[in-house]
Amino acid sequence: MRRASALPKPPAGQPLPDLHVWQTLRLLFPYLWQYRARVVGALLCLVAAKLANVGVPLVFKEMIDGLSGDLLALPVMLLALYGSLRFSNSLFTELREILFARVTQRAIRKVALEVFLHLHALSLRFHLERQTGGISRDIERGTRSISSLISYSLYSILPTLVEISLVLGILFVRYDAGFVVITVLSLVAYVLFTIKVSNWRIAIRRAVNESDSAANTRAVDSLLNYETVKYFNNESWEADRYDQQLRQLENASTRSQTTLAALNLGQQAIIALGVTAMMWRAASGVVAGTMTIGDLVLVNAFLIQLYLPLNFLGIVYRELRQALTDIERMFGLLNEHREIADAPDARSLPAGQAMTIDFIGVDFAYEANRQILHAVTFSVPAGSTVAVVGHSGAGKSTLARLLFRFYDVTGGSIRINGNDLRQLTQHSLRSAIGIVPQDTVLFNDSILYNIRYGRTDASDDEVIAAARAASLHDFVSRLPEGYATRVGERGLKLSGGEKQRVAIARALLKNPPILIFDEASSALDSATEKAIQAQLELAARGRTTLVIAHRLSTIMNADRILVMDGGCIVESGTHTELVAKNGKYANMWLLQQRESAI
Repeated sequence: MRRASALPKPPAGQPLPDLHVWQTLRLLFPYLWQYRARVVGALLCLVAAKLANVGVPLVFKEMIDGLSGDLLALPVMLLALYGSLRFSNSLFTELREILFARVTQRAIRKVALEVFLHLHALSLRFHLERQTGGISRDIERGTRSISSLISYSLYSILPTLVEISLVLGILFVRYDAGFVVITVLSLVAYVLFTIKVSNWRIAIRRAVNESDSAANTRAVDSLLNYETVKYFNNESWEADRYDQQLRQLENASTRSQTTLAALNLGQQAIIALGVTAMMWRAASGVVAGTMTIGDLVLVNAFLIQLYLPLNFLGIVYRELRQALTDIERMFGLLNEHREIADAPDARSLPAGQAMTIDFIGVDFAYEANRQILHAVTFSVPAGSTVAVVGHSGAGKSTLARLLFRFYDVTGGSIRINGNDLRQLTQHSLRSAIGIVPQDTVLFNDSILYNIRYGRTDASDDEVIAAARAASLHDFVSRLPEGYATRVGERGLKLSGGEKQRVAIARALLKNPPILIFDEASSALDSATEKAIQAQLELAARGRTTLVIAHRLSTIMNADRILVMDGGCIVESGTHTELVAKNGKYANMWLLQQRESAI
């Protein structure tokens, strides 16, 4: 069942809106509110911690004034209260962290999983155009920024606002309004300056992110193509291209750091002016006799307590803005349009039935000005084998991609047992099809894992049986680590033939009613090809099979052979019939026979 996104997304094709703290928190709120008891408990602990923190200077004032008299018992009691309040502040702060830890991590997990699922739900077109390095870095920064947004918003901004409110209230009640005016003016100047400069720095931060993603993309792309780099001796060329991106990153990061230093200096200047004005007014009150030494200490303690989180609030705002910039790209991934999606009334393809495939007047183009298939019509009856042959670029492999519904047809329809693929759920459709692709890409894991990927709940014995059927078992048995042997990035530790035999074993293990062999033996030597050919024919028996082939010798026994040219079916028949026609197939057969004889 397709899971609907929990995050609102702008309509496809529209640019991302500017994100703000409260908008982002609103998007994250459903994830947080799943643990509403923990959220409420954490907020209560937050308020309790701030009450205890504000109470410390009040008790300290009474201690100072008490020490100036003859009563000794009172300061001792106040000292005990002072210690209790200090401990209570730490206690409630840590309790808040404990209560909210699960909420934060679960929100990160849910959003990261949603991005991962959404990327897998996007069409093949998107994944053919994507840059893996840049996307992985965007997801990494985005998930990390979710933690920053939640942490800074709920652990820093809200506590600071609570503390500022309490301090201003106490100053207003106990002293004259001048203290409140100085404090408010300092706060307003500080906040306005921080917001103004931080917003100006957003473009600089974006430039850092762009350069960072571009550098990472270039490095990953180069390393993935390690062999190609070596083939053409282009290590220096790749290093220069990578250094070009690193130079841009260096310049952007340097500018970001210097502007940050300027922001810090401006903030400290505003704080210094505010503290000086407050202390001057308090000292004047002591001289005039309207305030005690304890009052002076109280005001000083409040200032320190107030401006420390206020200073941190500036850092928090900068981090929030940077986090919002970082998370913008990840929300952009969620905004990517799903070209292939299940219809609202999509139904499952019934399992356990023989499958008939019908291509009915199928037109298809990857791009509007590049038509690939033209009114292709043919059927693959249940339990039969139909082969498609033709020169490169004729559109053979496109048939397999359309059957898997990696793309939707631009005209006509493809049906399985009379059901249009667009009216079926993608999960049920792909569960019914097994494929051995022309270019086999393996996970960087063991041979056992890669074969078992065809059916993840298969036992070791079933995996080994599939490997035997693909003539792979003897090769694996000779390896020092056997089936635990890791195949390397994209399976590069294996030869082309070995990778293709893993793919064959994987498809056989899946045991689907429909099989597609897309040049399944193209990377095999003649001896191995002959050994596997019998197994492929045995595996295809009783299944609906579509074979896309270049070597005509591998499809001689097909029930029907289709010859494609220029995106059209130009000939159709059995091997014997097509050879007798003396057409395109006969010419291809004659040419391959001559090549084999050489």
